[in-house]
Amino acid sequence: MSARSLLALTLVLGVCLSGCFSPNAAQEADIAARRSRLQTAEAMFQDRCKKAGVTIHRTAENVEGVFLMKLRPDRINFGEQFAMDDPYGRDLRGEGYLLTFLRGSYQAQTKGTPLPGAPPRLGYLYVEAVDPKDGKRYRYTGRIEEPWQFDKSYLKGYKRFVMERIDAPGPAPRYGITYDDISTREEREYWIAGSSLRVIDLKTQEVMAERIGYMIDRAQGSGAGGRSPWLFAADHACPSFAPRHGSTAQPYQTLDFAESVLKPKLEK
Repeated sequence: MSARSLLALTLVLGVCLSGCFSPNAAQEADIAARRSRLQTAEAMFQDRCKKAGVTIHRTAENVEGVFLMKLRPDRINFGEQFAMDDPYGRDLRGEGYLLTFLRGSYQAQTKGTPLPGAPPRLGYLYVEAVDPKDGKRYRYTGRIEEPWQFDKSYLKGYKRFVMERIDAPGPAPRYGITYDDISTREEREYWIAGSSLRVIDLKTQEVMAERIGYMIDRAQGSGAGGRSPWLFAADHACPSFAPRHGSTAQPYQTLDFAESVLKPKLEK
């Protein structure tokens, strides 16, 4: 090999060692891979959004009570990628989910004047559900009590909403509310969650209304800074929860949808 050829080879190797295998090159390759992955995820999400939305076939008036065909989990899924527990439809947990449907519960736990256009959140006179612990159906009702009247450790005038449970009398309510996680494995690979929320006439087995929703974590599951992927995904949802901080608008979403279909009876 001539001296000139040897010099050229040395220069090529020098450039490659300083560039081809440099940390910058590896970082750029990683960024490119992440960008490509996000583009694939975004395209998939936009395709799913084409079938998202609310469909109401018919409504019912003067509904006194509803049957919750499925309860919400006792814990929040912050970032379990493949847990099919409907993170899009996340609502209050456990008994809190039951409380959201009861007349006066929302008003007892909030203060101030509702914003214009805010959902009514009146609630129903009762709600029924099967307790998974014993398989029995129960009826839940609510009332306002003043504990200071019988327990002087409470300040005078203090009020609280109390939920009560009894064995369900007679047949179940005519109208049921249920949800399903409709995500596929492929969608979850790209941090997309799909949801179905339905109101069903249990007498005729007719689906009266359905909402299909999807959301995506654009950071693709990153936990940087302690972030919770599924909570951040609520900022990128169709239908949208809110312009900002979408996860704060998820609680009570099931009641809001139910009341748009099953109009609560106003008088007791």
